[in-house]
Amino acid sequence: MLSQVFQKLRRQVVGIDHQVPLATGGSAQYVFLDNAASTPTLKPVLDKVQRTLEWYSSIHRGTGYKSNVATEYYEQARRKMIEFVGGDEKPHEVVFAGNTTEAINRLACCLSLPENPAILISPMEHHSNELPWRRFGEVHYLPLAAGGRIDIEAAEKMIASLADRLALVALTGASNITGQFNPIHQLAAAAHRHGARVIIDAAQLAPHCAINIEGSAPGEHLDFIAIAGHKMYAPFGGAALIGRREALADCRPACVGGGTVKLVTRDRVVWADLPGLLEAGTPNVVGAVSMAAAAELLLEVGFDAVREHEIELTRRLIEGLRSIPGLTIYGPADPAKAGERLGVVAFNLEGYPHNLTAAVLSYEYGIGVRNGCFCAHPFVVDLLRIDEADFERRAAAMLAGDRGEVPGMVRVSLGIYNTAEEVDRFLDALRRLAAEGPGVEYELDRPSGAYHPRGFSFEIERLFSTNGSGDHTAITEATGDRTTRA
Repeated sequence: MLSQVFQKLRRQVVGIDHQVPLATGGSAQYVFLDNAASTPTLKPVLDKVQRTLEWYSSIHRGTGYKSNVATEYYEQARRKMIEFVGGDEKPHEVVFAGNTTEAINRLACCLSLPENPAILISPMEHHSNELPWRRFGEVHYLPLAAGGRIDIEAAEKMIASLADRLALVALTGASNITGQFNPIHQLAAAAHRHGARVIIDAAQLAPHCAINIEGSAPGEHLDFIAIAGHKMYAPFGGAALIGRREALADCRPACVGGGTVKLVTRDRVVWADLPGLLEAGTPNVVGAVSMAAAAELLLEVGFDAVREHEIELTRRLIEGLRSIPGLTIYGPADPAKAGERLGVVAFNLEGYPHNLTAAVLSYEYGIGVRNGCFCAHPFVVDLLRIDEADFERRAAAMLAGDRGEVPGMVRVSLGIYNTAEEVDRFLDALRRLAAEGPGVEYELDRPSGAYHPRGFSFEIERLFSTNGSGDHTAITEATGDRTTRA
């Protein structure tokens, strides 16, 4: 049962009561269990954005009243993001970006690295914290122990063995597939003993757990953290790269132009100080403000309460999944250890491709989940134990335009507003699918790899009709021939 705090939060979710059409007829209130991809907006965040827009103007250097107000909104957001990660304005700086991918790429392009540097990453990284480093160094993968966690002892030995040219350790705070936490502070201490820096992709971690950029012991500090608003109830295109000022001061601007300079002549450039040096052009003031508003709200609720609520739902979710015949959970599957992970669970149901399972949940039950490889292709292939020959066959088909057999899983991910009733509704839908199969016939669109009910369409275009009504109820009246399974 939701506490009063989370009942109130649930009422603050924009669009929480929307009905969606079902291929089996009628409609149902939407259940959103795809929070690991993007969370919905909270009304207090939207309210803060609307107040900001009343004073929106180009920030910095403007003498007009609105410009000064907008500048203060922007700089308040910077200070709030430092507070959010447990930092301090003296040693820490915030560079705003558009999303976590941009923040990490910006760092990769700006960071001064030695020649032929070694860069350590975990095998579970999102592409955004792997591909940028492949461009600038020799990537090595940290070893995993049984159960999929990083083997700390082996990792420390690996760090020591690469110490002569190890420049960076890049880690996700928690896997966006298995929900497993990484021992980021322990690994940071090991990296710092050998002169390397640490970048943490905290996009998945930030809305679920308190972040302590300083750590609890000497050497455990995190040099850089990247987080995004769209995963923490502020989807307005805001993200932040937060780091120690002396580490960011070593960066050279990859994108230059307005805001990155103090002085330009025909033959000379004097670069600006941080953070302007790394924030070229007119910034996304609204994105920064919305992210800071969400951060403030999460701090007010308190991460102890957030974790308690999530652990309760995660335990219920895993217990239910384990009771379904033919269902495989990827990663830790002990409900008693729900406190050692995020509420992010990937699975497959025997006999049903991941893309069909996700389609049935959506079209027949009004439940939104995610399926596929979750921008972590190598990790998913490892978890699925796909052999090289099978993978190459699938890859060849995919590259030829046939995505019908792209490997993947189904992922359900929880937010602070989700309820036990929604978890139960999801589990009931899976049980029915496992026992009875789909309720309508489905067709596979091979170019997209998506399944659709035969003769049925959401008719989403009606939501964007020329009358401009924007009435979401229009899509609950989708039409078409519906072929029910006999």
